[in-house]
Amino acid sequence: MNVLVTGGAGMIGSNLVKRLVSLGYNVRVVDNLWRGKLEYLNGEDGNPIIDLDKDFYNRDLSIPNCCDNLFENVDYVFHLADIVAGIGYVFNNQGSIFRQNMLINSNVINAVRNYPIKGLIYVGTACSFPAKLQSGVEARPLKEEDQYPAAPESAYGWSKLMGEYEALLMEQETHIPVSILVLHNVYGTPCDYGKEKSQVIPSLVRKAIRCPEEPFIVWGSGEQGRAFVHVDDVVDALILTMQKGLGRGVIQIGPDVCTSIKTIAETIVEISGKNIDIIYDTSKPEGDKGRCADYGKARDILGWSPKVEFRVGLERLYNWIEKRM
Repeated sequence: MNVLVTGGAGMIGSNLVKRLVSLGYNVRVVDNLWRGKLEYLNGEDGNPIIDLDKDFYNRDLSIPNCCDNLFENVDYVFHLADIVAGIGYVFNNQGSIFRQNMLINSNVINAVRNYPIKGLIYVGTACSFPAKLQSGVEARPLKEEDQYPAAPESAYGWSKLMGEYEALLMEQETHIPVSILVLHNVYGTPCDYGKEKSQVIPSLVRKAIRCPEEPFIVWGSGEQGRAFVHVDDVVDALILTMQKGLGRGVIQIGPDVCTSIKTIAETIVEISGKNIDIIYDTSKPEGDKGRCADYGKARDILGWSPKVEFRVGLERLYNWIEKRM
């Protein structure tokens, strides 16, 4: 089987590529390396797990027709590529994020229309759920049907929801089966832990490692929460949905527990072994107040449930970043 992975040099994409290669698939990767890195595609021996000269394509998918020649002889497409980063970047660049993601999604989905592939797996986001349903750590678990009537908080959430819609239209018109995996907050390695684009967990890990040179500042009150899911569990879901989820619509991937950012900050401080003062900066944005997933559809259709214990995943991430700093 031949598989194409867009965004394949990012955190989720690179882990997916490694899993697919280990299962015997021939894998092509498309990534413009905005956040992804070629080194993420290295195996344990330090060598690339795919032929970078033949099977890696550095393409900006927002450019029309840029990927039209990549789908020939492809069986499955995993579409992970998008523009996203930490909350500061997302809310400071809403217009460009919306436009870029709309172009990326539309170009990829339109290209798929012209090839008889066996399935498209589109990766969505829990940010696409209505903001009013993400009211705090005690909010009820979200169900797939809660996406509509639509009212995401961010342009990022809107852009990803529109991509879902276009993918499902393509399925109706071409009968190419589609699976929409709506991911909650994914963490793990490899990841971006820099100041500009890193998301909350790697950002806090970096601050803990650098403290006291860098103050341990948490954006917002810390009372906001998310349903964090480890990248290994996400890759499990992606493989399972290729086998069982095509044609089954939207499926959420995430735990049914919402963890507050305050809890995460305190756990990271414990892992660091340092005496760190946690500073909450309520002048900074904190995004949706809290959400988690009713993953019953994923359990029933895919046989999926989260396996990586959260503390264990945090420790792995802390050790990975510490070695690189």
